[in-house]
Amino acid sequence: MKTYPAATCGEIAAVFREGHAKARTIVEASLARIEAHDGRVNAFTDVLGARALARADALDAARSRGDVLGPLAGVPFAVKNLFDAAGVSTRAGSKINNEKPPAGADAALIRKLEDAGAILVGCLNMGEYAYDFTGENAHYGPSRNPHDLTRMTGGSSGGSGACVAAGMVPLALGSDTNGSIRVPSSLCGLFGLKPTYGRLSRAGTYPFVASFDHLGPMARSVGDLALSYDCMQGADADDPAQSPRPLEPVSASLDACAAGLRIARAAGFFEDAADESGVKAVEAVCSALGVTARAHYPEPLRARAAAFLITMSEGGSLHLEALRTRAADYDPDVRERLMAGALLPAAWIQKAQKFRRWHLSMTARMFEDIDVLIAPATPCQAPKLGQKTFMFSGAEVPVRANLGVFAQPFSFIGLPVVSVPIWLAGVNLPIGVQLIAAPWRESSVLRVARALEAAGVARAPIANLEASA
Repeated sequence: MKTYPAATCGEIAAVFREGHAKARTIVEASLARIEAHDGRVNAFTDVLGARALARADALDAARSRGDVLGPLAGVPFAVKNLFDAAGVSTRAGSKINNEKPPAGADAALIRKLEDAGAILVGCLNMGEYAYDFTGENAHYGPSRNPHDLTRMTGGSSGGSGACVAAGMVPLALGSDTNGSIRVPSSLCGLFGLKPTYGRLSRAGTYPFVASFDHLGPMARSVGDLALSYDCMQGADADDPAQSPRPLEPVSASLDACAAGLRIARAAGFFEDAADESGVKAVEAVCSALGVTARAHYPEPLRARAAAFLITMSEGGSLHLEALRTRAADYDPDVRERLMAGALLPAAWIQKAQKFRRWHLSMTARMFEDIDVLIAPATPCQAPKLGQKTFMFSGAEVPVRANLGVFAQPFSFIGLPVVSVPIWLAGVNLPIGVQLIAAPWRESSVLRVARALEAAGVARAPIANLEASA
């Protein structure tokens, strides 16, 4: 029987339900690991020890009474600090929001996970206003990659990636507008799920780009992604963008693995621009699955450019008043991009939106012939903290804007994606590979991810913090 922190969510819940451990003991182990290591990792903005222990005691009492327990009973989790958590200021990585009153209620997905028995232990560091791919925050300091504390976690869900990779919790929630779940999952060596746009409720979270924003889980096993995803589904009238589709649980279908699915490798840009680690990671995945087919994703560079324009415009509009009155309180890197977005010509945005509709129709045609597309998740492994540029496709480019270059074309039209962590032989840092499907086909990408996990090709070990620099 595995013990915390090595156990998965499913294993922890089973140990608790069977009476082999108290929820209080599980939470105390999580809090102790946070206390021991977060001073170096800087994943948490708020540790909610009293709340978590009270919740654990209530679960212990419920089990003693013989109450029905949820599928995540006793499992500690944490959330990016753009989720409202009752009694905590929802800062979204900013200095300005630190002045706002604490949230009066929990975000919808926190409630759903707690209804399933999970226990919130804290809120997590993030890039300011989610406009970041690095995990570096100018106000609260950078989250540090647990596999090498001198390196970036990726962002903007950097604290989410760091705390799971460090074994502080087995599950964390992040947001993904242009890649903010998939980039830290890649750099920190985790499984991350960006569901279809509109699948999970965003109610009670701080927005960035309303037409792109997704929420999803990050974990160390595919089973935990599927289990938490299943628990978070359900209608919510408080999020007007959420789809009215019925529940479509995926956990039961995981063991079907990849049998019968038509899988192809993304050709062109995704092959040509990836560095050696990205190419080898994709090759390892294709080899394990027996994939030889290639597919051309329609105009990924134009998709990325259009995503940039819409991101800048919607983000700039959201922050316009604060930019006028509190500009000096923004991270300069974030401020300049938001200000530029607020000044973009409307004609450019109209053209980007028109392309977006065309792009969605062309991608739908591609998925008539395949079920899952394979592509690198990031253009490189984790850069050094403070690193400003890296080499990409033969040119020196800014890190902050380009770590999500392979992620943006897919969130641009809301496709479901799983990032799986690959460890190449002789390399001490992970890199992620994306598995992409047509809308509402989360089961397909999770089945492929499970097959790779079962084959030992994709794995998410807890970082050895004692050996980290």
